Formats: sequence, structure tokens, C-alpha cells
Amino acid sequence: MVTQRTEGHTEGRAAVRIGTRGSKLALTQAGQVRAGLIAAHTDLTDDDVELVVIRTTGDRVTDRPLADIGGKGLFAKEVEEALLAGDIDIAVHSMKDLETVLPDGIVVPCILPREDPRDALISVTVDSIAAFPQGAVVGTSSQRRRAQLMHSRPDLEIIMFRGNVDTRLAKIDRGEAVATLLALAGLNRLGLADRATAVLDPEVMLPAAGQGAVGIECRTDDERAHALIAPLEDPDTHTCITCERSVLAALDGSCHTPIAAHARLAGGRLHLTARVLRLDGSEMLETRRDGNPGDAEALGRDAGAELRSRAGPDFFAHT
Repeated sequence: MVTQRTEGHTEGRAAVRIGTRGSKLALTQAGQVRAGLIAAHTDLTDDDVELVVIRTTGDRVTDRPLADIGGKGLFAKEVEEALLAGDIDIAVHSMKDLETVLPDGIVVPCILPREDPRDALISVTVDSIAAFPQGAVVGTSSQRRRAQLMHSRPDLEIIMFRGNVDTRLAKIDRGEAVATLLALAGLNRLGLADRATAVLDPEVMLPAAGQGAVGIECRTDDERAHALIAPLEDPDTHTCITCERSVLAALDGSCHTPIAAHARLAGGRLHLTARVLRLDGSEMLETRRDGNPGDAEALGRDAGAELRSRAGPDFFAHT
């Protein structure tokens, strides 16, 4: 069951109300949570779990860069307001869309198993960044992708690409740019993996913090919601996302600052790579950490603090 949010109406609601954006990808992710809840709780039926679609500022304003209208949090603001108001019980988000500091009264106690966090190159003419023609036009709305592209290829012309996955793919098909970059996780979830011309190694294009992970928000004091979503939690993913978001917290990261962070578990250790760049790609700073998974937050904060110290006070002012 999928409904549009109706202000002030609370009668006759389903047992569990899941707040989500209305994009195809957001609905797919919320549907995954809905299916998981029904599978985990035998007392829930299809009719008991409702998807409540909430249109966000980030969805409404598509003609300007996110950094110019308030940042990535605009994809979550109205959904979080509905959660605090009690209009929904839980909210489903891409973790990379959540602000580093959540609103008072909201937590993310559950993160689903992570999809592939890498970026995908989409093009009909080239199959790698190195193969771009001199001065090629590349479309992206991501400051992180823009800065890393410009760092390796300062000759490129980067133009703004906003809109959902289908919109961006259509722009490439129309020849509005030689290429764009999209999260491989989104393509996989939408059954569009075949549109990826190439999957970019993190050494070439380090992902955004939280990329590929879906989190579930609920009210801090809502014990029922905490219990409902607990079976969907993936501890390994949560560890990695905690580490990556701690980098952002130490850097006070937002859409205005090109920051990339990727953590992975291997051999019982947590491995983190973090980068910060000037927006024009003229300078990139990187650091790495290798430690105990139980120290995920501390590792991320330490890496972020190192990058902030190395960057100096004028670095972020010029991004």
C-alpha cells in the first residue's frame, strides 16, 4: 500500500507507516524495508505496512545545485518533520543523503546490508575517465565527483546534472554530455546495472560517505519502532557507515565541501580511506586508517581531524 502524505489525517492508518521520498529508487528502497518487516514479523500482513510518500525540497527544486539551496539534507528534511510529528513511524533514507547531525529526537538504529558502494561511469562513447576526449563535457551535480574528476582531468568541462536516475540517463542518451557518474547501488536496485559502462575503482573515484547503504530512522523514544526494525540491522554495514560519517562529522562535511570516505571490513580489521578536495580539483588530501572495528567512530574522527589539520583554515573557504 502506497499513499501520499495528507496533513493532519491520522485515523485509519496502517500498523506501520514508512515515510519515503517518491522517486523510483526511494520507493524501491522503502519497498525492500517493507518486505523485510513483513518477513521478520509473522503478525504483519501486506495491509499492515503502508508506504507514505513525502515530497521533499530536494525533489521539488531541480534547477540548481544542492549546495546552493541548502545541501543534501533537503532530501530528508520534510520526511524527518513527518516522523517527529508522528505522521509516520519510521523513515527510509539513502545514508549519503542524511546530514551528519540528525534532528533532536531522531536516531538511525538500523542500517540494511550495503549494496556496492562504487560509482559507475555512464557513457555511449567512452569506457573510462582516461578515455575522455580533451575538454569533454561531463554532467554531475555532485561536488565530490566534480572535484575528483577535475583533479585527474583538469581539462574537462563539468556541467550540472540534477534529477532522478532515469532523467540523467536520458540526458546522456540525448548527447547532453559525454558521460555522467551514478552510484552503482542505485542502478543495481533499479535493475539498470547494464547501463553502467564501467565501474570505477575507489582509488580512481572514492565514494561518498554512506554510499550504497540504506538506513531506517525512528523516534528516539519509540520502543515499538526500534523493536520492529531491529531484525533488519546489518552490524558490519553499520560499523562501516559509522566510520565514514565520523569523517564527515570531524570535517563538518556538507554539500559545499568535496569529501569522500570509504570504509570496509577485511580480515577482521576496518580499513578506511578518506579524501578532501578543493572544488576545482587543484588539491586533494588523503589519509588512511586500519584498526579495530570496535573503534569505528574514533578511527573516522581521527582521520577527519588529520585532514582538517593538514588542509589549514583557508582550504574549505576556497572549495
